[in-house]
Amino acid sequence: MLPRMAAASSRAGHLLVIGGAEDKLRQRQILSRFVSLARGPSGKIVVISTASSLGDEATELYQSLFRAMEVPEVHGLRPLTRDEAEDREVADVLDDATGVFLTGGNQLRLSAVIAGTRLGRAIAERYRSGAIVAGTSAGASAIASHMVAFGTGGATPKQRMTQMSAGLGLLPGVLIDQHFEQRNRIGRLLALVAQSPSLLGIGVDEDTAGLVSPAGIMEVLGKGAITILDPARLQTDAYQVKRHRPIMVSGVILHSLPSGYRFDLRRRTLLAPLRPVSATERELASTRSATERTRRLIRRIAAEGADDAAPERSRRRALRARRVDEEASE
Repeated sequence: MLPRMAAASSRAGHLLVIGGAEDKLRQRQILSRFVSLARGPSGKIVVISTASSLGDEATELYQSLFRAMEVPEVHGLRPLTRDEAEDREVADVLDDATGVFLTGGNQLRLSAVIAGTRLGRAIAERYRSGAIVAGTSAGASAIASHMVAFGTGGATPKQRMTQMSAGLGLLPGVLIDQHFEQRNRIGRLLALVAQSPSLLGIGVDEDTAGLVSPAGIMEVLGKGAITILDPARLQTDAYQVKRHRPIMVSGVILHSLPSGYRFDLRRRTLLAPLRPVSATERELASTRSATERTRRLIRRIAAEGADDAAPERSRRRALRARRVDEEASE
């Protein structure tokens, strides 16, 4: 019998795991559900952008979004060291928070700075007291007890293609990967569940989210799908394969669930679907004032964590282009 998720406190809040690149300008279905569960105009949201490499820009973007959605009290935190995350004044910002939002970026930075600190414990306490905790992209991965630290894409599971580490521990028994379909990450999630068959693998597409209730029921929101890999009947040779060779993985139960479907994470069973949540006319109208600067920042935030080598390749391309321009002007 495989271990299951531990029962949550009856007072516990919801968890929202977002695959990244969630709609911020139009219907904002996912962010609207977060704001609603954070009590909207009477709520208090804290945005934590430690994972992001974009500095205060990421914090300010989400602060402006949530304020435009009629949440008057939105605070931003970006501790960059464990000493800062241990600061009592930093953790006290979460007092009475009804929603905590973890931005994207680098999930290993997020867990290395916050996990096990006063701030990390404050996040867990707010969740146990009924607040909703959401994470997008890297923030989604870090919500679980185990997380993908980094790795490469590809459809074939291979040894050493990815590495797992401890997350913030709010959602036990699962392993969450994000930008799933867009960055072709099924191979690495298969490899991880083959190596750790007690865990349920969850891959979340962009502009898609899994809303997990205190009872462990996950509802799918957004435009894409959530892929669930259940290794209950797994057969594998992962313990024998060396170096970077392909791994044999057989017997994994795969669920691909679009918006409106629900899944019981504790019993690992599919439930009856729900109707998707639609945005109100007021929410649609409020998106029309978005600026081009906001659009560019959104694209940059969505691109974070795509590939460890991508920033270096981008720098090289820019350097080559500059050299060509210089030679042409000589």
